[in-house]
Amino acid sequence: MATGRLGVGETLGALNTALGPGDPVWFKETRARHLRARDFLAPRPALQARFGDGQVPERVIRAVAGLQGPGVAPVLRCAPTPSGLALQLQRPAVFERVLGAVAAYVAPAAPAAPGPRVLLHCPALRSAPGALRLSQLRAVLVADHLARTLRAHGESVRLVPAVRDPHMPTFLQQLRVDWPAASERAATEALRNRALAELSPAQERGALPLGVLGTVCLKELVQERGRAAGYDPNLDKCLVTEDLLSVLAELQEAARCWPGDSPPSLAAAPDANADRCMVVHVVSCEEEFQQQKVDLLWRKLDDQAPLTQKHLVCGPVKVAGAPGTLTAPEYYELRHAQVCKASAVKHGRDLAQDPAWTEVFSVLSVATIKFEMLSTAPHGQLLLALADSISTKGTKSGTFVMYNCARLATLFEGYRHSMEQGLYPTFPPVSSLDFSLLQDEMCKFLVQLSMDFSSYYNRIHILGVSAQQNGVGGCGGAREAKDETSRPFLSNRRLDHTSLVKCLPVSSFCGPCVKCFTPA
Repeated sequence: MATGRLGVGETLGALNTALGPGDPVWFKETRARHLRARDFLAPRPALQARFGDGQVPERVIRAVAGLQGPGVAPVLRCAPTPSGLALQLQRPAVFERVLGAVAAYVAPAAPAAPGPRVLLHCPALRSAPGALRLSQLRAVLVADHLARTLRAHGESVRLVPAVRDPHMPTFLQQLRVDWPAASERAATEALRNRALAELSPAQERGALPLGVLGTVCLKELVQERGRAAGYDPNLDKCLVTEDLLSVLAELQEAARCWPGDSPPSLAAAPDANADRCMVVHVVSCEEEFQQQKVDLLWRKLDDQAPLTQKHLVCGPVKVAGAPGTLTAPEYYELRHAQVCKASAVKHGRDLAQDPAWTEVFSVLSVATIKFEMLSTAPHGQLLLALADSISTKGTKSGTFVMYNCARLATLFEGYRHSMEQGLYPTFPPVSSLDFSLLQDEMCKFLVQLSMDFSSYYNRIHILGVSAQQNGVGGCGGAREAKDETSRPFLSNRRLDHTSLVKCLPVSSFCGPCVKCFTPA
């Protein structure tokens, strides 16, 4: 059997190379109805731009069909279709390669070359928890997810701003968000001097409030960078304040003075650090316009400002059944109360004051919130139905996923104990499995995995006691149902069994979570 880790990136790179010089045209298919017939597609319009009449030479098709190389998935067939050039993989061989070396996929592959350092900036964290809107909370959770994902892939990440509000660290700890606390304020003298030189003429400034230095024109910079850069064409002037200079000074220092680096040289070239760091501003849609001003003002006042600055704008959060002024702490308390209520209904008594369950309810509440906030693409609008109670019956809630994760945890824990007692054999070696039986795409998200398992469990109650084990033909089903309903809503024995809190952030955006797939 061939060895080595397969990769979508490696496969796409080889496919584009096989077509010859030009822009990339292949993409990985993700829609269920198309996955029945293809795994990759080179769209017809792109092929027409590459080959003129859109007819791919036969030699190219043969080269694609025989594609091989490090990390390249084995190809079954490649053929022209009305949609373009379709390619299907040898799925049994792919499944065998992946499932036969799961450990290689749990740890992300090391990047071929060190990428740029990433400075993640989440301006929402400059406020107090009580002022944090739900759209800002979404930006905070997305930034935390992005930081964890980048670090898991070996990237160097720094987080800004350092939290200064005395109540924010406690709230972030409650949300299981790891963010740096306050540090010394960065000096603003150099930026202030540069800003004073760029200010509009005195006659245009008039009488200015305390803390306001004046206005700086950004129109020329917007035109220079062009509309393709994505800046709002209405950007014109920026009001420069002491607070804004403090923001820029913190960003400037974070980009220049990376942990572990030697102190920057005074004789360094102006652009020495400009291309070593990429800045990602993670903002809510309400903060987008102001953050573009910060981006442009930084470029205008600092010759060493990073050349690459990206804006990850999170869409609005709409609330059904609650006032639009609901704050982030109020949202957490609401979900926490619903989790406690669901447990009380399940167990027939209130466990919220039981110290043994306090941590459990906190973890479940945070997992529910993160599931809601991260299960929709960041740029899209998010609709929260806060009036809905926490239930394991719906198929789109975090509770439904956690419930099925708990089922799986119980299943494999029971199997392990029974195997140790000699009641069940050990799992067969991977090499003995018939992978030709696997033809369909694997699940991409925890919701789909949970739905598949729930559907299977509804047909075959593998967690219950069978009639043969019970010894009484007619009572097995009743005993099985009793065993199932008597289990806790979610076991508090080992929270890490659910894997949800650890796996959800990755699986929400990045496809299958290997840790959850391993037992299944």
